[in-house]
Amino acid sequence: MERVRVGVIGCGGIAIYHLSNLIRVPEAEVVALADVNPASRDRVLRFIPVVKNAPFFKDYMRMLDEVEMDAVEILTPHALHHKQIIESLERGLHVLVEKPMVCNTEQALDVVRRAEASGKVVMVSYQRHLMGRFRLVKRLIAEGRIGRVRFIQAFLAQNWLEFSRGTWRQDPKLSCGGQLIDSGSHILDFVLWATGLTPEEVYAYSDNLGAPVDVNTAIALKFKEGAEGCISIIGDLPDDFIESYIFLGDRGMITLDERGLRLIERGKPYVLEASRYPQTKSPDQGFVDTILGRSENPAPPMCGLRVAQLTDAIYKAISEGSPVKLKNLEAYV
Repeated sequence: MERVRVGVIGCGGIAIYHLSNLIRVPEAEVVALADVNPASRDRVLRFIPVVKNAPFFKDYMRMLDEVEMDAVEILTPHALHHKQIIESLERGLHVLVEKPMVCNTEQALDVVRRAEASGKVVMVSYQRHLMGRFRLVKRLIAEGRIGRVRFIQAFLAQNWLEFSRGTWRQDPKLSCGGQLIDSGSHILDFVLWATGLTPEEVYAYSDNLGAPVDVNTAIALKFKEGAEGCISIIGDLPDDFIESYIFLGDRGMITLDERGLRLIERGKPYVLEASRYPQTKSPDQGFVDTILGRSENPAPPMCGLRVAQLTDAIYKAISEGSPVKLKNLEAYV
């Protein structure tokens, strides 16, 4: 295979990001678009006119059945992901799906099993797996530069409450939750992926601030390996966006925020310049590279499963008002 023919399911705002990436991938060809709202296509074409010749379908099932393609990108509301992943795999297609992969642990287990049985690439669009500064954090931890991880602090804040007001993101039937399962999915994933730690117990509080879904969530974690952590997912920031991390080990510490990445070993702090970060590429480039056998899957469905299990446990802890223990995923897979 020299070219990867891609169909896109969902033409909302995130589609503009993915299509702008795809048209920069020489081996990718956008062969069809699907969305229940024809106005979404018009908006996409204003930003990405080069895909104007790709046929448009209001029914994505017609697109899957009538257009020859090798892969799909699923960019729809969260509650639709599971069914669309299955229908795509049943047609022998590779799948890139926006986060969260699915809405719960049961669905995630199903996707992991089906992906393995199909032999097709299923990738979650966790772009931090492909961004240089985040990849460097993972590498430094894996190399033991800070020793054994003892404590993690992660913080995400954005004006999610306002920019998602009146959209499907605040409709529980389509979103399956609020800021935690939406943008928060990236933060949970990065903590788990970067450290390789296994969540053992979680407790959490949340505040909907009058919305039908969670907006602000405070999470306390214990890991099987002995580490502890605090994760804050904030959706009513009176600004644009803040994201930061602290990884504390028994021999050092890594911090990552808008100022950059800092590694402290033996009390000697220094900033790692951007020129030292590994290469960054888009999730769409990573998806095509994986299909063509050029690289390993940077965000396989197991990542989506780990996030789904932790997310379910957080929501359960909020609902029950008590700590929740997580089961060993290896027993399921």
